[in-house]
Amino acid sequence: MPAKWIWLNRMRGARPAFPDQTHSDPMPPVPSPPPPRLNTLLPDLGRRTLVMGILNVTPDSFSDGGRFQGVEAARAQAAALTGAGAHILDIGGESTRPGHQPVPAEEEQARVLPVIRAVAPGLSVPISIDTYKASTADLALKAGATIVNDVWGLQREPDIARVAADHGAPVIVMHNRETIDGSLDIVADMLRFFERSLAIARRAGIPDGDIVLDPGIGFGKSWEQHLEALRRLPEIRALGFPLLVGVSRKSLLGRLHDRETEPRDRLIGSLAAHVLAGSLGADIVRVHDVAPHIEALRVLDAVMRPGTAHD
Repeated sequence: MPAKWIWLNRMRGARPAFPDQTHSDPMPPVPSPPPPRLNTLLPDLGRRTLVMGILNVTPDSFSDGGRFQGVEAARAQAAALTGAGAHILDIGGESTRPGHQPVPAEEEQARVLPVIRAVAPGLSVPISIDTYKASTADLALKAGATIVNDVWGLQREPDIARVAADHGAPVIVMHNRETIDGSLDIVADMLRFFERSLAIARRAGIPDGDIVLDPGIGFGKSWEQHLEALRRLPEIRALGFPLLVGVSRKSLLGRLHDRETEPRDRLIGSLAAHVLAGSLGADIVRVHDVAPHIEALRVLDAVMRPGTAHD
């Protein structure tokens, strides 16, 4: 064989002097989102209707403003709510009743953080922080809260979604409106609102399994729209997320009485509304009066969720 052919054959079998770009090392895999924590925090979610107990540490909440502002009073109420069977303790430091006055983040934090630090170590149930402020959520989660309950659905301060994601905290996303428009199809408005909220949550890295939706009964709606929202809960449940409903002691119930009522006089209406909500797909109800709700929902679950085990 001529020498030049021997040389060419050797060159064909030689390794190239430059990297083979077509066979480079694969890129490292993109890390998957963290697993959802909601079912770990609330193992009975979906098996029974859960009760969230309300602990307002505010001077001006519509029902119990000023009663539980001090740490010791708040600690005693937390023990009473959880002792009665609450599955979640919702702590808030700013009233969101109609016509409320917003408070600075520093003031809200001064109200809630000492209470969370005082009660969290002794609790066997998770604490949700009721706030729409990212800074308050961050400090509350560091203090011992594990769930963020945002009455503005992550849209007032979208950075709250990043805070929740950084802490691995589930979020409760509530529908709300700045103004009441009785001409709206309120459920269609909710669906559009939740689409925006879900986009914010997903961009921040919150898994879908860590999201609860709340139709926001008592917020930004006419009286007729509140009732319609309750009636059409299955349309919101069809989005595939757990639902929280809170009607406890609200003025829309007072309108159904034939006399003037104080919020504390609306227990029977609260029970009726929450049992109805549970029958239409609500997974969690947010209440002031835990014990009677536990008893009423036990009957509901026995009928609507056969095989439910109750402690």
